[in-house]
Amino acid sequence: MTERGVMVYSEDKELELQLLGKGRELADRLSGPLSTVSLGHESIDAEELIRYGADQVLLFKDPGPDIHIETYRAVLLEAVKRVSPEVILIGSTRRGRELAPRISSALRTGYMAECIELEVDEKGDLLARRLVYGGSAMALERSRRRPHVATVPPRIFRRAEPSNRAGEVIEIMIEKPKPKTVVVERRMKSRGGEALESARVIVAAGRGFRSKEDLRLLEELAEVLGAEIGCTRPLAADSGWLNEWIGISGHKVKPKLYIACGISGTVQHLAGIRDSQVIVSINKDEGANIFQASDYGLVGDLYVILPVLTRTLRKLKGES
Repeated sequence: MTERGVMVYSEDKELELQLLGKGRELADRLSGPLSTVSLGHESIDAEELIRYGADQVLLFKDPGPDIHIETYRAVLLEAVKRVSPEVILIGSTRRGRELAPRISSALRTGYMAECIELEVDEKGDLLARRLVYGGSAMALERSRRRPHVATVPPRIFRRAEPSNRAGEVIEIMIEKPKPKTVVVERRMKSRGGEALESARVIVAAGRGFRSKEDLRLLEELAEVLGAEIGCTRPLAADSGWLNEWIGISGHKVKPKLYIACGISGTVQHLAGIRDSQVIVSINKDEGANIFQASDYGLVGDLYVILPVLTRTLRKLKGES
Protein backbone atom coordinates (compact mmCIF):
# COMPACT_ATOMS: atom_id res chain seq x y z
CA MET A 1 0.00 0.00 0.00
CA THR A 2 1.49 3.34 -1.06
CA GLU A 3 0.64 6.15 1.34
CA ARG A 4 -0.24 9.55 -0.05
CA GLY A 5 -1.84 12.73 1.20
CA VAL A 6 -3.27 13.68 4.58
CA MET A 7 -6.31 12.54 6.56
CA VAL A 8 -7.76 14.50 9.51
CA TYR A 9 -10.42 13.84 12.12
CA SER A 10 -11.94 15.55 15.14
CA GLU A 11 -15.42 15.33 16.61
CA ASP A 12 -14.93 19.00 17.59
CA LYS A 13 -15.98 20.70 14.38
CA GLU A 14 -14.08 23.96 14.93
CA LEU A 15 -10.93 21.96 15.59
CA GLU A 16 -11.61 19.86 12.48
CA LEU A 17 -11.65 23.04 10.37
CA GLN A 18 -8.33 24.06 11.94
CA LEU A 19 -6.88 20.64 11.10
CA LEU A 20 -8.09 21.07 7.53
CA GLY A 21 -6.17 24.35 7.36
CA LYS A 22 -2.88 22.71 8.34
CA GLY A 23 -3.75 19.50 6.49
CA ARG A 24 -4.18 21.42 3.25
CA GLU A 25 -0.68 22.85 3.62
CA LEU A 26 0.86 19.42 4.32
CA ALA A 27 -1.12 17.70 1.55
CA ASP A 28 0.08 20.26 -0.99
CA ARG A 29 3.64 19.69 0.21
CA LEU A 30 3.16 15.93 -0.32
CA SER A 31 1.35 16.46 -3.65
CA GLY A 32 -1.51 14.34 -2.34
CA PRO A 33 -5.19 14.71 -1.47
CA LEU A 34 -6.65 15.98 1.80
CA SER A 35 -9.30 13.74 3.36
CA THR A 36 -11.47 14.12 6.44
CA VAL A 37 -13.69 11.67 8.28
CA SER A 38 -17.22 12.57 9.37
CA LEU A 39 -19.66 10.55 11.43
CA GLY A 40 -23.35 10.98 10.68
CA HIS A 41 -24.31 12.38 14.09
CA GLU A 42 -21.86 15.27 13.79
CA SER A 43 -23.28 18.65 12.89
CA ILE A 44 -21.13 19.85 9.99
CA ASP A 45 -22.03 18.69 6.46
CA ALA A 46 -19.74 17.25 3.81
CA GLU A 47 -20.12 20.21 1.45
CA GLU A 48 -18.86 22.59 4.10
CA LEU A 49 -15.84 20.40 4.80
CA ILE A 50 -15.04 20.48 1.09
CA ARG A 51 -15.34 24.27 1.04
CA TYR A 52 -12.77 24.40 3.83
CA GLY A 53 -10.19 22.40 1.89
CA ALA A 54 -11.10 18.71 1.90
CA ASP A 55 -10.74 16.81 -1.38
CA GLN A 56 -12.50 13.77 0.07
CA VAL A 57 -15.04 13.40 2.88
CA LEU A 58 -15.29 9.86 4.24
CA LEU A 59 -18.78 9.67 5.69
CA PHE A 60 -20.11 7.10 8.15
CA LYS A 61 -23.85 7.72 8.26
CA ASP A 62 -25.11 5.39 10.97
CA PRO A 63 -23.12 5.67 14.21
CA GLY A 64 -26.21 5.06 16.37
CA PRO A 65 -27.25 6.90 19.53
CA ASP A 66 -24.41 5.65 21.76
CA ILE A 67 -21.17 5.58 19.82
CA HIS A 68 -18.25 3.87 21.53
CA ILE A 69 -14.51 4.28 21.06
CA GLU A 70 -14.41 0.91 19.28
CA THR A 71 -16.70 2.30 16.57
CA TYR A 72 -14.57 5.43 16.15
CA ARG A 73 -11.52 3.19 15.81
CA ALA A 74 -13.18 0.90 13.25
CA VAL A 75 -14.40 3.85 11.15
CA LEU A 76 -10.99 5.54 11.07
CA LEU A 77 -9.18 2.31 10.22
CA GLU A 78 -11.61 1.69 7.37
CA ALA A 79 -11.00 5.25 6.17
CA VAL A 80 -7.25 4.60 6.23
CA LYS A 81 -7.79 1.53 4.04
CA ARG A 82 -9.78 3.60 1.56
CA VAL A 83 -7.44 6.55 1.08
CA SER A 84 -4.02 5.32 2.37
CA PRO A 85 -2.92 8.63 3.93
CA GLU A 86 0.71 9.43 4.58
CA VAL A 87 -0.19 11.69 7.52
CA ILE A 88 -3.09 11.30 9.98
CA LEU A 89 -3.96 14.32 12.16
CA ILE A 90 -6.40 13.84 15.04
CA GLY A 91 -7.78 16.62 17.22
CA SER A 92 -6.49 16.51 20.77
CA THR A 93 -9.84 16.33 22.52
CA ARG A 94 -10.61 13.81 25.25
CA ARG A 95 -11.96 11.49 22.55
CA GLY A 96 -9.04 12.17 20.22
CA ARG A 97 -6.44 11.44 22.89
CA GLU A 98 -8.18 8.14 23.53
CA LEU A 99 -8.44 7.32 19.83
CA ALA A 100 -5.01 8.28 18.42
CA PRO A 101 -2.89 5.67 20.26
CA ARG A 102 -5.38 2.97 19.27
CA ILE A 103 -5.02 3.97 15.62
CA SER A 104 -1.21 4.09 15.72
CA SER A 105 -1.09 0.72 17.51
CA ALA A 106 -3.38 -0.92 14.93
CA LEU A 107 -1.26 0.50 12.09
CA ARG A 108 2.02 -0.39 13.86
CA THR A 109 3.33 3.11 13.44
CA GLY A 110 4.52 5.99 15.62
CA TYR A 111 2.44 8.59 17.42
CA MET A 112 3.35 12.18 18.31
CA ALA A 113 1.06 13.85 20.85
CA GLU A 114 0.09 17.49 21.45
CA CYS A 115 1.95 18.91 18.45
CA ILE A 116 2.11 22.69 18.17
CA GLU A 117 4.14 22.84 14.93
CA LEU A 118 4.09 20.41 12.00
CA GLU A 119 5.96 20.24 8.72
CA VAL A 120 7.05 17.67 6.16
CA ASP A 121 10.73 17.49 5.22
CA GLU A 122 12.26 16.64 1.85
CA LYS A 123 12.15 12.90 2.66
CA GLY A 124 8.45 13.02 3.44
CA ASP A 125 9.04 12.51 7.17
CA LEU A 126 6.77 14.41 9.54
CA LEU A 127 8.53 16.87 11.86
CA ALA A 128 6.74 18.05 14.98
CA ARG A 129 7.47 20.41 17.82
CA ARG A 130 5.82 19.55 21.12
CA LEU A 131 6.05 20.84 24.65
CA VAL A 132 7.65 18.45 27.14
CA TYR A 133 8.50 18.36 30.85
CA GLY A 134 5.29 20.14 31.80
CA GLY A 135 5.84 22.84 29.22
CA SER A 136 9.32 23.83 30.39
CA ALA A 137 11.01 22.64 27.18
CA MET A 138 10.29 22.15 23.49
CA ALA A 139 11.09 18.90 21.69
CA LEU A 140 11.62 18.53 17.94
CA GLU A 141 10.62 15.04 16.84
CA ARG A 142 10.73 13.20 13.54
CA SER A 143 8.32 10.44 12.53
CA ARG A 144 9.90 8.09 9.99
CA ARG A 145 7.35 5.29 9.89
CA ARG A 146 4.25 5.80 7.75
CA PRO A 147 1.50 6.64 8.13
CA HIS A 148 2.50 9.36 10.57
CA VAL A 149 -0.04 9.86 13.39
CA ALA A 150 -0.19 13.09 15.41
CA THR A 151 -2.64 14.86 17.69
CA VAL A 152 -3.09 18.64 17.63
CA PRO A 153 -4.67 20.77 20.39
CA PRO A 154 -7.34 23.40 19.61
CA ARG A 155 -6.39 26.89 18.40
CA ILE A 156 -2.88 25.96 17.28
CA PHE A 157 -3.51 26.31 13.53
CA ARG A 158 -5.81 28.62 11.62
CA ARG A 159 -8.71 27.30 9.61
CA ALA A 160 -8.43 27.74 5.85
CA GLU A 161 -10.53 30.31 4.04
CA PRO A 162 -13.65 28.70 2.52
CA SER A 163 -13.89 28.61 -1.27
CA ASN A 164 -16.12 27.19 -3.98
CA ARG A 165 -14.35 23.96 -4.81
CA ALA A 166 -15.24 20.42 -5.83
CA GLY A 167 -14.71 17.33 -3.74
CA GLU A 168 -15.72 13.72 -3.34
CA VAL A 169 -17.95 12.15 -0.69
CA ILE A 170 -17.13 8.50 0.07
CA GLU A 171 -19.55 6.53 2.21
CA ILE A 172 -17.99 4.14 4.73
CA MET A 173 -19.77 0.94 5.71
CA ILE A 174 -18.58 -1.15 8.65
CA GLU A 175 -19.99 -3.76 10.96
CA LYS A 176 -20.06 -1.94 14.27
CA PRO A 177 -17.87 -3.74 16.80
CA LYS A 178 -19.19 -4.82 20.16
CA PRO A 179 -18.17 -2.29 22.83
CA LYS A 180 -15.72 -3.41 25.48
CA THR A 181 -17.14 -1.01 28.05
CA VAL A 182 -20.65 -0.33 29.32
CA VAL A 183 -22.04 3.05 30.41
CA VAL A 184 -23.39 2.61 33.93
CA GLU A 185 -24.21 6.25 34.73
CA ARG A 186 -24.40 9.66 33.06
CA ARG A 187 -24.00 12.96 34.90
CA MET A 188 -24.30 16.56 33.80
CA LYS A 189 -20.89 18.12 33.32
CA SER A 190 -20.09 21.27 35.25
CA ARG A 191 -19.72 24.43 33.18
CA GLY A 192 -16.11 25.03 34.33
CA GLY A 193 -14.14 24.64 31.09
CA GLU A 194 -16.76 26.26 28.88
CA ALA A 195 -16.97 29.22 31.28
CA LEU A 196 -13.21 29.70 31.19
CA GLU A 197 -12.96 29.70 27.42
CA SER A 198 -15.72 32.31 27.03
CA ALA A 199 -14.78 34.47 30.06
CA ARG A 200 -14.07 38.19 29.67
CA VAL A 201 -12.03 38.30 32.89
CA ILE A 202 -10.01 35.47 34.43
CA VAL A 203 -7.99 35.33 37.64
CA ALA A 204 -5.65 32.36 37.81
CA ALA A 205 -3.61 30.65 40.50
CA GLY A 206 -0.19 29.08 40.33
CA ARG A 207 2.15 27.35 42.73
CA GLY A 208 2.70 30.61 44.58
CA PHE A 209 -0.32 29.60 46.66
CA ARG A 210 0.73 27.52 49.65
CA SER A 211 -2.56 25.73 50.33
CA LYS A 212 -5.98 25.11 48.84
CA GLU A 213 -7.56 27.19 51.60
CA ASP A 214 -5.53 30.20 50.48
CA LEU A 215 -7.42 30.22 47.18
CA ARG A 216 -10.10 32.21 49.03
CA LEU A 217 -7.91 35.26 48.30
CA LEU A 218 -8.40 34.57 44.60
CA GLU A 219 -12.11 33.85 45.02
CA GLU A 220 -12.65 37.22 46.72
CA LEU A 221 -10.89 39.04 43.88
CA ALA A 222 -12.88 37.07 41.30
CA GLU A 223 -16.13 38.02 43.03
CA VAL A 224 -15.31 41.73 42.84
CA LEU A 225 -14.29 41.53 39.18
CA GLY A 226 -17.03 39.12 38.08
CA ALA A 227 -14.23 36.84 36.90
CA GLU A 228 -13.85 33.13 36.29
CA ILE A 229 -11.14 31.25 38.19
CA GLY A 230 -8.46 29.18 36.49
CA CYS A 231 -5.12 27.68 37.44
CA THR A 232 -1.96 26.07 36.13
CA ARG A 233 -1.75 22.34 35.44
CA PRO A 234 0.01 21.32 38.69
CA LEU A 235 -2.75 22.80 40.86
CA ALA A 236 -5.45 20.83 39.03
CA ALA A 237 -3.78 17.66 37.77
CA ASP A 238 -1.33 17.11 40.63
CA SER A 239 -2.80 18.81 43.71
CA GLY A 240 -6.48 18.54 42.78
CA TRP A 241 -7.28 22.01 44.14
CA LEU A 242 -9.31 23.00 41.06
CA ASN A 243 -10.86 21.03 38.21
CA GLU A 244 -9.88 22.98 35.08
CA TRP A 245 -6.42 24.21 34.14
CA ILE A 246 -5.20 26.62 31.50
CA GLY A 247 -2.41 25.68 29.11
CA ILE A 248 -1.51 23.72 26.00
CA SER A 249 -2.92 20.49 27.47
CA GLY A 250 -5.89 22.22 29.10
CA HIS A 251 -8.00 25.21 28.12
CA LYS A 252 -6.90 27.99 25.78
CA VAL A 253 -8.43 31.28 26.84
CA LYS A 254 -8.81 34.74 25.30
CA PRO A 255 -10.20 37.10 27.95
CA LYS A 256 -10.02 40.87 27.86
CA LEU A 257 -8.19 40.72 31.20
CA TYR A 258 -6.08 37.87 32.60
CA ILE A 259 -4.62 38.19 36.10
CA ALA A 260 -1.91 35.63 36.87
CA CYS A 261 -1.26 35.17 40.59
CA GLY A 262 1.79 33.23 41.70
CA ILE A 263 2.32 31.76 38.22
CA SER A 264 5.90 31.32 37.02
CA GLY A 265 5.02 31.21 33.31
CA THR A 266 5.97 27.89 31.73
CA VAL A 267 5.80 27.63 27.95
CA GLN A 268 2.88 25.24 28.44
CA HIS A 269 0.85 27.81 30.37
CA LEU A 270 1.77 30.77 28.18
CA ALA A 271 0.50 28.91 25.12
CA GLY A 272 -2.92 28.82 26.76
CA ILE A 273 -3.11 32.57 27.48
CA ARG A 274 -1.41 34.06 24.44
CA ASP A 275 -4.70 35.36 23.00
CA SER A 276 -5.51 37.39 26.14
CA GLN A 277 -5.87 41.12 25.43
CA VAL A 278 -4.28 42.32 28.69
CA ILE A 279 -2.18 40.19 31.05
CA VAL A 280 -1.43 41.35 34.60
CA SER A 281 0.98 39.25 36.67
CA ILE A 282 1.69 39.10 40.39
CA ASN A 283 4.82 37.22 41.45
CA LYS A 284 7.48 37.72 44.10
CA ASP A 285 10.20 36.51 41.71
CA GLU A 286 11.11 39.44 39.48
CA GLY A 287 12.80 37.00 37.09
CA ALA A 288 9.66 34.91 36.57
CA ASN A 289 9.04 34.13 32.91
CA ILE A 290 5.40 35.26 33.20
CA PHE A 291 6.54 38.89 33.24
CA GLN A 292 7.94 38.52 29.71
CA ALA A 293 4.40 37.86 28.45
CA SER A 294 2.68 40.45 30.66
CA ASP A 295 1.40 43.93 29.91
CA TYR A 296 1.63 44.87 33.60
CA GLY A 297 3.56 43.22 36.40
CA LEU A 298 3.55 43.50 40.19
CA VAL A 299 6.64 42.14 41.93
CA GLY A 300 5.65 41.17 45.44
CA ASP A 301 3.96 38.70 47.76
CA LEU A 302 0.50 37.74 46.49
CA TYR A 303 -0.58 37.25 50.12
CA VAL A 304 -0.05 40.98 50.61
CA ILE A 305 -1.08 42.27 47.19
CA LEU A 306 -4.35 40.38 46.65
CA PRO A 307 -6.14 41.59 49.82
CA VAL A 308 -5.10 45.19 49.09
CA LEU A 309 -6.19 44.91 45.46
CA THR A 310 -9.55 43.41 46.42
CA ARG A 311 -10.23 46.12 49.05
CA THR A 312 -9.27 48.88 46.61
CA LEU A 313 -11.56 47.55 43.89
CA ARG A 314 -14.43 47.26 46.35
CA LYS A 315 -13.97 50.89 47.37
CA LEU A 316 -13.92 51.98 43.73
CA LYS A 317 -17.18 50.10 43.20
CA GLY A 318 -18.70 51.69 46.29
CA GLU A 319 -18.84 48.43 48.21
CA SER A 320 -18.07 48.20 51.91
